[in-house]
Amino acid sequence: MEDNELLVLREVVAGYTRPVVGPISLVVKSGQVVGLGGPNGAGKSTILRSITGMARLFSGRIERSEPLRIAHQWQRPELPPELALLGRELYALLGADPAHAPSIIQPLMSLPLYRLSGGQFQLLQTLACLCSPAQVVLMDEPTNNLDGGALDVLSAMLHELDPSRAVVLVSHELSFLEKHCTDLVEVRA
Repeated sequence: MEDNELLVLREVVAGYTRPVVGPISLVVKSGQVVGLGGPNGAGKSTILRSITGMARLFSGRIERSEPLRIAHQWQRPELPPELALLGRELYALLGADPAHAPSIIQPLMSLPLYRLSGGQFQLLQTLACLCSPAQVVLMDEPTNNLDGGALDVLSAMLHELDPSRAVVLVSHELSFLEKHCTDLVEVRA
């Protein structure tokens, strides 16, 4: 791997009980926002899960710079029922400093997670991953359930990404990918 490469996928074929995507190769470098686009069911989320070890790697290699911290924002984060965890505690669990949380989520920080709407929880988890110390942030459909103000904050944070970090962003919204990504990879079923 070269010095600025954080993550390299070489001919990765991944899935669960059987392969569902691949072979795919991509290089994620510091400062990049790599977009994964393609139709539903093409395997975009599976690619992210193969990076974290949640999907099975059937062939190929995934290389990581050492040490590499990864944060993963899930497409459908499960809102834990009646868990007494507060927003600021979830934020801190992901390694993000609650004192530096964007103003849009400040009202959510003192609320128990079970009181948040799906969009509020999505926003809290997404921004916590982006504000964490992870060098690579995996984002799976981060725009789901977000209103215009939340989308503006997400957009600004992607454009202000620390040049030592990178994002791999899955979205069905081609215009969002084109606006925010330095590189685009088409994933086909």
